[in-house]
Amino acid sequence: MTPDTLTIHTESIGEAKLLAPQGDVDLSRSPALRNALRQAQTSKPPKVIIDLAGVDYMDSSGVATLVEALQIARRNNTKIVLCALSEKVRSILEIARLDTVFMIKPTRADAAQA
Repeated sequence: MTPDTLTIHTESIGEAKLLAPQGDVDLSRSPALRNALRQAQTSKPPKVIIDLAGVDYMDSSGVATLVEALQIARRNNTKIVLCALSEKVRSILEIARLDTVFMIKPTRADAAQA
């Protein structure tokens, strides 16, 4: 993986879809995350888990991508769960007060149980 790329590991955990991006989520890379999230939501799974352990930096376009995914999830009656946030990513969500909007769990296992 080069510093300019965002790789996204996707898998199913039971009926849930898990996405685990690796790399920074900024203006140039957020479309890759947006596409992966839309793809994961096409089957309308009961839950989409976004494991952010591999994301050290996220700008406003990345946050907007998560909000868009949440809006789609609500229309589809799907739950979005974020997990394993770095302190930087958590603080960005807290500044935007999105920590009260998203379900955030400390680990992937906790997210799967949510």
